[in-house]
Amino acid sequence: MSDIVIYLGLNTTGVIQIFILVLMLGISAMASSSEIAFFSLSREDINQMKSTGRANVSCIERLLSNPDKLLASILVINNTVNIIIVILAARIMEGMFQFLHFKFLFEVVIVTFILLFFGEILPKVVTQRYHMYVASIVAYPILCLSWIAYPLTFLLIKSGRITKEIAPKKNDISIEDLADVVDMTTDSTTEERKILSGIVGFASREVEEIMKPRMDIIAVENNMSFLEVKQLIIRYGYSRLPVFNDDMDHIIGILYVKDLTQHLNKDDSFVWQSIVRDAYFAPPHKKLEDLLKDFQREKVHMAVIVDEYGATQGLVTMEDILEEVVGEISDESDHKEAFYRRINENTYIFDGKTHIVDMTRILEIDEGTFSDVQGKAETVAGLLLEIHRNFLHKNEEIKSHNIRFQVLSLDGHRIKQVKIIMPVDEK
Repeated sequence: MSDIVIYLGLNTTGVIQIFILVLMLGISAMASSSEIAFFSLSREDINQMKSTGRANVSCIERLLSNPDKLLASILVINNTVNIIIVILAARIMEGMFQFLHFKFLFEVVIVTFILLFFGEILPKVVTQRYHMYVASIVAYPILCLSWIAYPLTFLLIKSGRITKEIAPKKNDISIEDLADVVDMTTDSTTEERKILSGIVGFASREVEEIMKPRMDIIAVENNMSFLEVKQLIIRYGYSRLPVFNDDMDHIIGILYVKDLTQHLNKDDSFVWQSIVRDAYFAPPHKKLEDLLKDFQREKVHMAVIVDEYGATQGLVTMEDILEEVVGEISDESDHKEAFYRRINENTYIFDGKTHIVDMTRILEIDEGTFSDVQGKAETVAGLLLEIHRNFLHKNEEIKSHNIRFQVLSLDGHRIKQVKIIMPVDEK
């Protein structure tokens, strides 16, 4: 150990260098703390500083008026000072330690520790608790230093903007990616997952996928008497009914039941056609999201769906759209699960117009069970036509995925009721 010579004989230059080193370390600590102090301030904090008469509030607002410039100035000041600290520390070590390995250890380990702890970590920890007090102290020094560092700050801001302009823009997350994320979610409840899935698929779904088909529309003929209209309303209980001339392809408006309430005591001579409102029409391929916006803008709750030839295809209400997100909405006039009956443990009878999703839910099978044969079908009747590829007759049976389907009743070529027999080993 005799060859290790350590001496501390510092001349005036060495003392000045140490003083400058300590000063630079203080400026580094100020720059680090100012970043936390300024960007932690909320509008409420600034108002509180004004009300308490704290100094330098106007200076703080001036700095925060251009946050990009402020952040760039702090980074330039901090990094410049840190470079000076490292250079000064190396110069001082040249005169204090003659043993090479010990000098290297001091420069790399001890100087780095001092710089990180006193110049970065400690100031930021303290500032997080007293950010308003620190901001008022460092505001003027940072403003003055930002003027000195302006040339470098200007170049840094400009280079950052150029980088943003030439950098490739990231692609937006696709609907499929969002759907995959929802499917992988394990923390959500089943109901939450259904709502999330409904939101994800909402933007891509079209009106024709949820509309009530033409054959199921309950409408009022324009030449009906007032008594017949009231009987129709009492029978079906709808709050809005389309009004047509001659046939369903000539819908002329919508009758709102609430508009009739003040005329209920009038006799059959009342001209109810005078209170019919204009109908809102929409194409079948319109997105649900766009239709909902139209409903909000036009202040309507029902749309008549017509094709390119003007023929009525179906009807969509606000409730139909909302049900795509939150699920089935039932009121006191709805009959619970009226679209099916359970005969025994393995046998069910469904209405032909039952949605395939509702059928799979009742049967407790996977929603995508029939995806390979479903095609564009949305209902049980449509599914049978897709599987059979032809019209079916009464009592005719078909089988798919080990599940038997039997046509119980028809209305022309329209399938009204279907018996579904589940395999015994799956129940």
